[in-house]
Amino acid sequence: MRKQFAKTMQELGADERLVILIGDISHYLLKDFAEKYPRRFYNMGVAEQAMMSMAAGLAMHGFTPVVHSITPFVTERCFEQIKDDVCYQHLGVKIVSVGSAFDYASLGCTHHCYDDLAILRALPHMQIIYPASPQEFDVLFKETFRNGEPTYFRLPAKTHGLETHPRFGEAEKLKSGEDVTIIAIGPQVANAYEAAGTLSGMGITCDLIYLSTIKPISAASQEMIRESLNRTGALITVEEHSIIGGVADAIAAIGQGIKYEERRLGIRDKFLTNYGTYEEHCEANGLTKNGIIKTVHEIKSKNNS
Repeated sequence: MRKQFAKTMQELGADERLVILIGDISHYLLKDFAEKYPRRFYNMGVAEQAMMSMAAGLAMHGFTPVVHSITPFVTERCFEQIKDDVCYQHLGVKIVSVGSAFDYASLGCTHHCYDDLAILRALPHMQIIYPASPQEFDVLFKETFRNGEPTYFRLPAKTHGLETHPRFGEAEKLKSGEDVTIIAIGPQVANAYEAAGTLSGMGITCDLIYLSTIKPISAASQEMIRESLNRTGALITVEEHSIIGGVADAIAAIGQGIKYEERRLGIRDKFLTNYGTYEEHCEANGLTKNGIIKTVHEIKSKNNS
């Protein structure tokens, strides 16, 4: 994902409005851009709040700044600057993070970030994109680069490895079924896809819907989601994010007035104090193929009782 980020920046570098500001990360990956366009590349060090305000100032003067750092440092640490300087002024700053959720598991909780989608969804004008393949990032960044809107790109370390057809604001149905609706974001869509395949062999079919854009979700995509919920009467959301404020809450708003049973797979309302690995955190939070299958059986049993 980070290699694709660097490649996309290099391809867009001829646009003199593009300016990159980094928080002392990805120097080597972006060295070609820095060497070719030294007056449009700034390493701001560990001064992320100043970096965000500087990006807002550049945007006010017609540039399209791209701000890049590790997720908690470029979202939680900079929240007030994103709110006041970027969103309230309605400026087209592009924020690209790495290390979503617990990708940096071995570095401990200071490098974790479970609520970036939640806090940024609440801000006016903010667009949120969560690409989980290099192709998705390239397509969606180029589609939104010149739109003048504040946009957040959450880049995961893992990729889903599936063939998708990304379009900004649009949900994509990867499997069709009648028994349960699964809505997944980020690399977890790979586990959801495998789980849906296994469940099909058990006689349980799933509508699997994938969101690479978290905000906004188009009217047509909202209608597709509502139709699926009406038909299956069961929903499981799967996300590497807190179950509070993320895609689960976004879908709850879309599904208002529809009667359906719901389960949320994500990070519970708790503090993850241990280090461990990415895979161990996924296992602990049910974010695995087997965790999804187990939850589908639970929700089906509840509906059939």
